[in-house]
Amino acid sequence: MLATVIHAARDIRVETVPDPELSTGGDAIVRVVAACVCGSDLWPYRGVTPTEEPHRIGHEFVGVVEAVGDDVSLIEVGDFVIAPFYVCDNTCVNCRNGVSTSCLNGGWWGSDDRLGGFADAGQGERVRVPLADGTLVPVRQEVTDEMVPGLLTLSDVMGTGHHAAVSAGVQAGESVVVVGDGAVGLCAVIAAKRLGATTIIAMSRHRDRQELARAFGATHIVADRGDEGVLAVKQLTGGIGADRVLECVGTKESMDQAIRSTRPGGMVGYVGVPNGGPELPVRPLFNRNVGVNGGVAPVRGYIEELLPDVLSGAIEPGRVFDLTLPLAEAAEAYAAMDERRAVKVMLRP
Repeated sequence: MLATVIHAARDIRVETVPDPELSTGGDAIVRVVAACVCGSDLWPYRGVTPTEEPHRIGHEFVGVVEAVGDDVSLIEVGDFVIAPFYVCDNTCVNCRNGVSTSCLNGGWWGSDDRLGGFADAGQGERVRVPLADGTLVPVRQEVTDEMVPGLLTLSDVMGTGHHAAVSAGVQAGESVVVVGDGAVGLCAVIAAKRLGATTIIAMSRHRDRQELARAFGATHIVADRGDEGVLAVKQLTGGIGADRVLECVGTKESMDQAIRSTRPGGMVGYVGVPNGGPELPVRPLFNRNVGVNGGVAPVRGYIEELLPDVLSGAIEPGRVFDLTLPLAEAAEAYAAMDERRAVKVMLRP
């Protein structure tokens, strides 16, 4: 089969790799209907995260189950399924505590599972899914091609934006700032609107992303950064800052922007993959009673909650995909996102 392999910084290739095989009893083979490139995939692409040797890449996909192991009971051949960006059993104590990204038996796409089988990365024609009963979420209705983009966001970006809002404790009637206008930030706007925020400030410098943020529910746009950005937020929030701030980038600058845009007693929800050394200024947080909560998003636990709203059209996170390419053009997909020619690229095998 064909799959995406990263060889070095800015060296993405689509190559022939071994077909996946059932091997542990609890696994499944999924034919990928759609996958995508994540902002976090750009760290190795840019060389920020070193690539020591060629390896498979990609962790967001939806598809149709082609085969299941003898021990699988909840997933059936023919099911259209959503795969979160990690593997989990959905039954261990950490999963039950809502932190399935720390599953005691889990793992990551593109690596060996704990029983020695290979969990194919998501940017390929097929994927062997370990712990299929816990990892995969079936969609129990007919799925049309128009529904695929929205369902695909549930594998990562919509759930991650939602996690930012949940971590910050967004409640009805509150003011929210979203730092970051990538796919996660835009989905965080959707999440804030869905949870009832009435003032939603999207920090964005790009006209196309500003327009999408407004379509998703942003009431205001702030293009400034640094001191000017903080001042603009305060002017929109009665001079004190926002009740909740959702940090969706992961840099030192974005975290500083988020913390300083929060009112005394407010909360920052952070989901941006840390890059560039963000650190918490404990004394300023202490002085202003500002809280910080978040981390890697346990999106598996959010899929069933968000799925009905995606299926009904109540929310439309699939609109973050503004470019669709065949799998064979994965290198161009990475380049388009790296050069900010696209918000998020969907790959169709």
